[in-house]
Amino acid sequence: MSQTTSQQHASDGFRIAAVQMVSTPVIDENINTVRRLVSHAAQQGAQLVLLPEYWPIMGMKETDKLAVAETLDAGKIQVCMAELAAQLKIWLIGGTLPMVADEAGKVLNTTLVYDSNGQRVSRYDKIHLFSFTKDEESYDEARTIADGKDIVSFEAPFGKVGLSVCYDLRFPELYRAMGDCALIVVPAAFTYTTGNAHWETLLRARAIENQCYVLAAAQGGKHPNGRRTWGHSMLISPWGDIKSVLAEGEGLVSGVIDPHFIKGVRDSLPALLHRKF
Repeated sequence: MSQTTSQQHASDGFRIAAVQMVSTPVIDENINTVRRLVSHAAQQGAQLVLLPEYWPIMGMKETDKLAVAETLDAGKIQVCMAELAAQLKIWLIGGTLPMVADEAGKVLNTTLVYDSNGQRVSRYDKIHLFSFTKDEESYDEARTIADGKDIVSFEAPFGKVGLSVCYDLRFPELYRAMGDCALIVVPAAFTYTTGNAHWETLLRARAIENQCYVLAAAQGGKHPNGRRTWGHSMLISPWGDIKSVLAEGEGLVSGVIDPHFIKGVRDSLPALLHRKF
């Protein structure tokens, strides 16, 4: 596992981690992987852990997720996340899972957040749905996913956390609408093609323009369904520096949220105060 880590120590701030996976079509396999990697993150001192988009299932076909969609507070995917948070005494941001939608033949692509007691404290349904066609590649999430409507953030022990998912990253107005965040999270399953071109640039831009930390948890590798995801899970500082990154394969990235560093960046370059719109 290739990994670089922050040079800061847990005593300097609130330690966070992102899980990178290469999820399979088998939910139980992915649950076992999450239990192992999240436990490892907690052993390393992580107090908040972020999972990637589609972590419970990367099906052989788009419609596979319809059969395993869960209702709120019911189902083994949610049980797994709530138990991990409570057992390990961590905040867990659950990447995304398929949730039952009102629209027939579709699911919601949903992020659920659990506090260190295992209580669900927030929910975000992915707003922007990805489509891309180039050569042999073709994706259209709107065929099987209903779009969310609400911008969502929640209060963590170190400040406000803004929730977004994958394709949301291309829409800076979403992040502006969140207000003053200490951390923005981006669980994702970027394709290899689009990730190679834009992933790092977009993540660093969101950190720089919002002067906050950005934590991205990605799918990263060749999946059984033939899809290849970009990976490169990373933690970025409010100055735009990459503090930790994992190129490909399963593993962790980690670092700390340092409120003093956020304040220092905003005091020295008060761009957020200079906004006109």
